[in-house]
Amino acid sequence: MQGRTALHMAAANGHMDVVSYLLDRGADTNIENNEKNTPLHWAALNGQIQVSEELIARGANASALNRYDRTPLDEAMSRGKQQVVDAIVAATAATSLASSSVQE
Repeated sequence: MQGRTALHMAAANGHMDVVSYLLDRGADTNIENNEKNTPLHWAALNGQIQVSEELIARGANASALNRYDRTPLDEAMSRGKQQVVDAIVAATAATSLASSSVQE
């Protein structure tokens, strides 16, 4: 748990207003703690659907691996957070589609 930032804490606890505030001021969506967990890992672990969606929309890497080679999706699945699993899959697909249409 060492190395957790304010964004990690806000994401883990579902404080969407704080997450938005920090991101609006340039917080790194992919910052890692000592275990290489990103804020998205913590949001997923704790079932924070809206925060997970917002982090992905703002550029969080849903494929980021922590020190145990687990993605945020893996963490949500391991905790039985099906709504977060669905949200990550949907948000990732939407982000990929948006990127594809911009490149065309």
